[in-house]
Amino acid sequence: MTNTQKFAKQELDILEKTVPDAIVIPFKKEILALCEAFGKSGQSGGSAPYTATALSHAIKKLCLQEPISDISGHKNEWVDISIMCDGEKMYQNKRCSGLFKYSDDDMNYVDAIIWKGEEDWDCFHGRVYIDDKDFELIGSSQNVKKLPFKPKTFYIDVVRVPITKSEAERRKLHYIEDAFGECYYTLVKDPKQLEAVFKYYSKKQK
Repeated sequence: MTNTQKFAKQELDILEKTVPDAIVIPFKKEILALCEAFGKSGQSGGSAPYTATALSHAIKKLCLQEPISDISGHKNEWVDISIMCDGEKMYQNKRCSGLFKYSDDDMNYVDAIIWKGEEDWDCFHGRVYIDDKDFELIGSSQNVKKLPFKPKTFYIDVVRVPITKSEAERRKLHYIEDAFGECYYTLVKDPKQLEAVFKYYSKKQK
């Protein structure tokens, strides 16, 4: 038993006694096995933090069924879902479920942008306005520039602008009506934030 595993066992034993329903306890055996392998891998004081971070990052992604290496676009990565798209040719990536490819080989990633409201809980997909001058809509899904592709999500700040339903319909605006009958449209708080998005993605056309 390596020192790393001994320390891990000591800590997990204490945790099991003091917090028996701790979420990691059912994975105790697997954690100890990983700590043993880590202890035998010959990490130095400089490499140990880097390697431990890489391991934890990879484990998190794998548990969430997210790819840990770039999407290559190889034909074996795609599944034909045209039957669910009214005959339009469309493929979904097996490794990244939010990545889709069309018959012309255009690809888009549905989680390219997540809109973040003024409250911590207020994050959502969908379409918002870039500004209140041209009222150009932009959606969460954006086009992939090239392969290989590493899925990346940008969180962009938005604000909600109150408007009456009659005014929104008169101006033909994309608006939301909440459960209380209040209406609003959503606006990018700082359009400059989108510059980073379009360095990584190609802007999806309407």
